[in-house]
Amino acid sequence: MNSNSIQFKPVVALVGRPNVGKSTLFNRLTRSRAALVADYSGLTRDRHYGEGRVGDYPFLVIDTGGFEPVAKTGILKEMARQTEQAIAESDVVIFLVDARAGVNAHDHEIARMLRRAGPKVILAVNKAEGMESGRATAEFHELGLGEPHPISSAHGDGVVDLVEEALSQLQNPYIEAIRQQQQQEDETFDEFEEPDLTEEAEEEPEEVFTDHRIKLAIVGRPNVGKSTLINTLMGEERVIAFDMPGTTRDAIEIDFDSNGKKYTLIDTAGLRKRGKVFESIEKFSVIKTLQAIEACNVVLLVLDAQSEISEQDAHIAGFILESGRALVVAINKWDGLDQDKRDWVQREFERKLRFLTFAKMHTISALKGHGVKALLKSVNEAHAAAFIKLSTPKLTRELHAAVEQQPPPRKGIFRPKMRYAHQGGQNPPLIIVHGNALDAVPDSYRRYLESRMRKAFSLEGTPLRIEFKSSKNPYKQAE
Repeated sequence: MNSNSIQFKPVVALVGRPNVGKSTLFNRLTRSRAALVADYSGLTRDRHYGEGRVGDYPFLVIDTGGFEPVAKTGILKEMARQTEQAIAESDVVIFLVDARAGVNAHDHEIARMLRRAGPKVILAVNKAEGMESGRATAEFHELGLGEPHPISSAHGDGVVDLVEEALSQLQNPYIEAIRQQQQQEDETFDEFEEPDLTEEAEEEPEEVFTDHRIKLAIVGRPNVGKSTLINTLMGEERVIAFDMPGTTRDAIEIDFDSNGKKYTLIDTAGLRKRGKVFESIEKFSVIKTLQAIEACNVVLLVLDAQSEISEQDAHIAGFILESGRALVVAINKWDGLDQDKRDWVQREFERKLRFLTFAKMHTISALKGHGVKALLKSVNEAHAAAFIKLSTPKLTRELHAAVEQQPPPRKGIFRPKMRYAHQGGQNPPLIIVHGNALDAVPDSYRRYLESRMRKAFSLEGTPLRIEFKSSKNPYKQAE
């Protein structure tokens, strides 16, 4: 069944007040650990999308923050706006309540809002494990949203029945198309023929999938404008951008297309100094950010032009370099500076982050959109450099030219001899140099070769690693 030919999957939004188990249910439906989960109110803040499947029916699921419709100001208002957007995008809403805490005023307010909003609503009474079904759901009938369904997000009790009930209420073209396709497959099953497994058939070339999305992680200290930059790229308020450090807690992945290129933007939590990370929730956020750096193809490091480039910025940049990820640097809030301040910031960048000379640097205003388009061009170039394929003859010719111009220094009476080079990996590019006595090559000469190779093959935006492998002397006796 080729479900890719069908474009519209049903969308299920998970809604409820804080700490009722929405993220736990999201992780179970998507069979992942994508959403942070802890016994902590208000942990989720942005909309978080994932793909779920029940039986033969795939669907999209949206995790939302704790919903407080009466919030008028601050971060709670922004979280409520994110939830309202998720409800507007959904085909059906699963409204979660807490069986152990019972009904409260927030539940009544959310129920009234959902009735006005208009989508189909399924009422799920979570944390009902170990409780008699009728006793767990009795008081929730007063919400006026139909029959409550007792479930346990943590243990999975009743979850499959809940989602099947939610999807069964939809007249969704996607589901109808799947049903029709299944019926056609059943009718033609008897006419199925065994594939040809002759040697001639086996030699047919395999189709190689190369059009993958560029995974772009946007990282930096708290409150430098990462979420604002994502909203500017998307052209909508996709994530909460609020003038308060620590607004983003989870690593939110967002698919985004621009000029024929496909990206997955990853909004990450701001990285603070280790000594200032006190809450266990923030520690988990830091771990998710570091994991996002290691899993992505390109990192966009965002710096704040209105504050000095700090030691923490250098630590983040150092981790990106150690991870071997391609990198683009954006200095944000550039529009509010006079020329003297701009010159000072550029000097600070060159002094404190001089080890990032391979990365392209841009000055931008994420809020006003200035300089943002040029970022994606540099991201594309950095991605292309990270995944470049280098032929052995070209690498070897460049290696010999470098050695001819500047031979490696002698160690004692011997001079290291470099014979040939080949590519050993991508993302980052790895060049392996073979020869004799290469253990004696100093780091300074390694940096010289890196500079030559980077210039020769236009490897801007990605780290480059060079390894030396010495041939064994067949006449040397084993000790």
